[in-house]
Amino acid sequence: MEKRVLLVALLAGLPALAAAQGSNPNLSRDLAAGCAHCHGTNGRSAGVTESLAGRRADQIVSTLKEFREGKKPATIMHQISKGYSDAQIAAIAAFFAAQTPVK
Repeated sequence: MEKRVLLVALLAGLPALAAAQGSNPNLSRDLAAGCAHCHGTNGRSAGVTESLAGRRADQIVSTLKEFREGKKPATIMHQISKGYSDAQIAAIAAFFAAQTPVK
């Protein structure tokens, strides 16, 4: 059931993702690359910061929007998240959701 909900959520976000990517088919990966310093390559953290690889896209979107709106405490994420549009956040979330999580 959870996979079905995720699939529906991802499909619902495809128009926004396509608009965000424009002519750059690697835009999701490129945007997510900015997260690597803290969250690891492809979202696989090797340190104290949580891994994003394999997390549900809707969770990542929700968390980023909470940071952006100041509803979730952060050290730096409230500043970083303000630099992304809703479409860019959806693209980043879709990229990390598609990655294999750390085991």
